[in-house]
Amino acid sequence: MTDLAHIRNFSIVAHIDHGKSTLADRLIQSTGTVKDRDMQEQLLDSMDIERERGITIKANSVRIDYKANDGEMYVLNLIDTPGHVDFAYEVSRSMRAVEGSLLVVDATQGVEAQTLANVYHALDADHEIVPVLNKIDLPAAEPDRIKQQIEDVIGLDASEAVEISAKTGLGIPDVLEAIVTRLPAPKGDRDAPLKAMLVDSWYDSYLGVVVMIRVMDGVIRKGDRIRMMKAKAIYGIDKLAVLKPKMVDIAELGPGEIGIFTASIKQVRDTKVGDTITHEKKGCETALPGFKPSIPVVFCGLFPVDANEFEDLRAAIEKLSLNDASFSTEMETSAALGFGFRCGFLGLLHLEVIRDRLEREYDIDLITTAPSVIYKIHQRDGTLMELHNPADMPDLTLIDHIEEPRIKATILVPDEYLGDVLKLCQDRRGIQIDLTYAGSRAMVVYDLPLNEVVFDFYDRLKSVTKGYASFDYQMTGYREDKLVKMQILVNDEPVDALSIMVHRDRAEMRGRAMVEKLKDLIPRHMFKIPIQAAIGGKVIARETLSALRKDVTAKCYGGDATRKRKLLDKQKAGKKKMRQFGKVEIPQEAFISALKMDS
Repeated sequence: MTDLAHIRNFSIVAHIDHGKSTLADRLIQSTGTVKDRDMQEQLLDSMDIERERGITIKANSVRIDYKANDGEMYVLNLIDTPGHVDFAYEVSRSMRAVEGSLLVVDATQGVEAQTLANVYHALDADHEIVPVLNKIDLPAAEPDRIKQQIEDVIGLDASEAVEISAKTGLGIPDVLEAIVTRLPAPKGDRDAPLKAMLVDSWYDSYLGVVVMIRVMDGVIRKGDRIRMMKAKAIYGIDKLAVLKPKMVDIAELGPGEIGIFTASIKQVRDTKVGDTITHEKKGCETALPGFKPSIPVVFCGLFPVDANEFEDLRAAIEKLSLNDASFSTEMETSAALGFGFRCGFLGLLHLEVIRDRLEREYDIDLITTAPSVIYKIHQRDGTLMELHNPADMPDLTLIDHIEEPRIKATILVPDEYLGDVLKLCQDRRGIQIDLTYAGSRAMVVYDLPLNEVVFDFYDRLKSVTKGYASFDYQMTGYREDKLVKMQILVNDEPVDALSIMVHRDRAEMRGRAMVEKLKDLIPRHMFKIPIQAAIGGKVIARETLSALRKDVTAKCYGGDATRKRKLLDKQKAGKKKMRQFGKVEIPQEAFISALKMDS
């Protein structure tokens, strides 16, 4: 049992690559939580995909025992959070479980777009914030200028910011002291009925469903019967543990503590993130407010390449959505691709990560349809319809107008690349709202259509600014525009998976680029194949894939020309008939490559 005054719960927040995971490594190492021989880089990033990309995707937690300068022992619960905009929901959720944050700022780069976004998450959760300047061992570091910048841009007092180098371990003891002295202790009543918040859950092939909780009031012990208030499910606790990053069994968890339990949970849907857990008998009356649900912005269809793997895909998606609360799914069928799921994501990186995890962790080959956003269709009879999939669009004669989602994008960019960034935003139908300067960096605010951003805006932005720009966005609402559905017809048959929504003025350019690309991707058949892009009944671009043909006149040595003509006409008639009944096989790569052409 730990006294409340000796517990500190905190998260580490920062922009991508400012050193959150490295700082977490040093805190774990310097307190001896993990032996040096077991230590590795990015210790808390447990997924292969996190290590390969060098990013944190899941917020991970660890319990550290620390003996402070005043001789007292403290328990520190640390949550390392992602920095990428697509995982902002993961950040805001983790913050509800702790009382304070370490704000890590790179002393060479300064405040970036995601730094601001994460500070706002922390302030929303009423956090005490301790600024930490990382990488001060680098020759380019300017701690004084960055402190001033933190005060100007964020409005935090940075005069007592802790200066460290997470890589070399310089200043780590000061960080530990700052956590103990400057962050608040949690509040809670040990004698009140149990009230704990479900922070996260994941699937373990040995233990089943593992649930992470933060206890607010009361005590939870091994063997207790508990009730999930939202799911109305009752379980008995089998195992209670804390993460040091490996599981260490414990007899009880009191107020202010963060730990995990397993309870032979069979139904994956019973563990809803943000749910309140209490005792079955003398439970608490009111549930905790929970988290506001995340709103997906990008949708795409996931289908198994082999139709027999559909059940495996369903099980894999259930287990993954348990681990990632911001990922939403529903079943759908397609004429070309069979049974699959329509999935919602917070952004394209999120989509890529989920797809990679399904393919790796569950060994399923997937077909991904074109990513799309939700459009609002106002019909002539006054009804409003939400369009998730362009293939479901109603007849044009029934539509009054279409609205598309817009975002407010904040881009921080060094002065010399400003022109390229403004041009990129103009090309994507952006409307400039604001342009200000913070030191030598411009802060541009644009109103952009979301469907122009989801494809590859982030990659283009990074390439035109050599990686120096940072970008953050939030949804602002819907606005009417001239939008049309573009279909791709192969051999006069529409291909559902390649239907996309485009702006009227750009449709021809997009259509032409798409059919040219498909001409290279679809293999030749024994008959001629027309590939067309069409809006409604009007074809706006066309390419023809020529047929493979056999030389039928090879056996005629010299002789009458009419005899050759007769054989060629017979072949031509055969090809015409073949084209009527022939089916065109479109390879899996063609679907994905054709959509990656937004250059």
